[in-house]
Amino acid sequence: MFTEQCAQAEHMQIGEVAARTEMSLRTIRLYEDSGLVVPSARSEGGFPLYTESDVARLMLIRRMKPLGFALDETRELLAAMDRLDCDAELDPDEREVLLGRVERYERAAAQRVADLRAQLARAEEFAEALRARLFRPAGR
Repeated sequence: MFTEQCAQAEHMQIGEVAARTEMSLRTIRLYEDSGLVVPSARSEGGFPLYTESDVARLMLIRRMKPLGFALDETRELLAAMDRLDCDAELDPDEREVLLGRVERYERAAAQRVADLRAQLARAEEFAEALRARLFRPAGR
C-alpha cells in the first residue's frame, strides 16, 4: 500500500534489498508474484522500489522458511499482522481472532524451534562419535 509515509521513505532497488536480506532476486520476485510482499513504489521506469518496511517484511518471511511454514501459512500470518497493524478501529472480536491466529503461529514456531534443537543435538552427538572414532588409538 502506497501511503504518504512511504512516499517520504528512502527507497531501495531490488539489488540492495537482496543484499540486505540475503535473498536472491529470484526469491524476492517469487514473493512479489505470490503477493507476500508488494513494493512500496515504482521508479519512473517501472522498476520496483522498496522501503525499510518492505525489508522487514521480507526478513519475517525469510525467518519463517527454515521453520517449514508453507507460502499459504506465511500469507495467512502476514495478513493477520497487516490487519492488526493497519486498523486502529478494529472490531474487538476480529482483533481477538487475529491475535489468536498470531498466537497459534507463535506456538507453532516455538515447537518447530524445539524440534530443530533436538535434531541439532542428535547431529552434534553423531559428529562427536565420528570424531571420537577418528582419534581412537588403533586396536581399540
